[in-house]
Amino acid sequence: MQETLLHHIWKFNKFQSTNLKTTQNQSVVIKSLGQHNLGAGPDFFNAQINIDGQLWAGNVEIHIKSSDWYVHHHETDANYDNVILHVVWEHDTDVFRKDNTAIPTLELKPIVDSKFLNNYNQLFQKQNQWIYCEKDFANVDDFVLSNWLERLYFERLEQKSQVIEKLLQKSKNNWEAVLCAMLAKNFGLNINGEAFLSMANSMDFSIIRKLQSNQADLEALFFGQAGLLDKSYQDSHYDDLIKRYTFIKHKFSLDNTKVLPVQFFRLRPTNFPTIRLSQLASLYHTRQNLFSSIINCDDLGSIYKLFEVSTSNYWEAHYNFGTPSRKSKKGLTKSFINLLIINTIVPIQFAYAKSQGQDITESIFELINEIPAEKNSIVSKFQGLRFIPNSSGYSQALIQLKTAYCDKKKCLQCAVGNALLNE
Repeated sequence: MQETLLHHIWKFNKFQSTNLKTTQNQSVVIKSLGQHNLGAGPDFFNAQINIDGQLWAGNVEIHIKSSDWYVHHHETDANYDNVILHVVWEHDTDVFRKDNTAIPTLELKPIVDSKFLNNYNQLFQKQNQWIYCEKDFANVDDFVLSNWLERLYFERLEQKSQVIEKLLQKSKNNWEAVLCAMLAKNFGLNINGEAFLSMANSMDFSIIRKLQSNQADLEALFFGQAGLLDKSYQDSHYDDLIKRYTFIKHKFSLDNTKVLPVQFFRLRPTNFPTIRLSQLASLYHTRQNLFSSIINCDDLGSIYKLFEVSTSNYWEAHYNFGTPSRKSKKGLTKSFINLLIINTIVPIQFAYAKSQGQDITESIFELINEIPAEKNSIVSKFQGLRFIPNSSGYSQALIQLKTAYCDKKKCLQCAVGNALLNE
């Protein structure tokens, strides 16, 4: 037995609620179960309970055993002085207030809904499965699942907006700087994301502003800060970037000693840090007011057009310094821009609207669902269990479902788990 289950049983009234008696044989009539408290203090606030003919208003504390009251030292904590009912799974001792009067105790074990408890035990007894409800996931009502996934998408978006809020604090509320940091991180993808983010954070955004009109200078800045100009090559373009970076570094007193090293290993050449940083430099060279442009983009086509950029000429015939390759234009692909929309553009739009007191959840959900679902193992597994719309809004929600609920065994906080438990 777990206390989280007991919280759920109390919160959703999964017990026989008529003819209740305390362990002291007092009658109990529940007027209000109270508000679930997820922080410190009693488990439910502001309950209203009639005990032996007298109406009480106060808090409810829940434990597996009555003696847990003393194990948790509630007898010395003033936060528990207003507990009007002690709800336990198993009563093993009386609990007293400071004035030595016994706190009324309700034992759940004899009165809990047996069908609900059976469903719970069956769900958590399933072993060696990807998720607990793997075999029953397809049976959940479409309406219930669709609404839950929409809620999970915005829960995930809220988490991303919290990252943006932290970056805003560091940048003194400079939205352009935050956008640059987020773009840099996502241009680096999983392998170089943190390295690119540390590169962006190693300099003030005003430096990018000052160098924006010269693409070669901007590229030298990004490459130099990322530690890609520390070797020796027989290459005139490389020599030119070093000269530019040396001047820029001295002029702006730059330091890159805390920038994480970039990686080439296990990357496709099109994702090499050299290519991605050149594309990022090109984006900031050609889009002078990128933040305002992104905020004003309200359809997929305008976003794709905004990110129609490619590398500088040198990188059309190279993937690394000093090693020529077959010439090809290396622009941002639609699939890569989709990742930027999912992980940078939409979170920025959402966070900015939130800061302005605007609600754009409906338009955000419409936009994100125009993009096909990401391809990863989590999404594929869920799609193998039942039909789920092929859109990024739903795939992001599935990632949130797996990582924030299934992996953490939070079935009681999950709409899918609740639907199966309440069958």
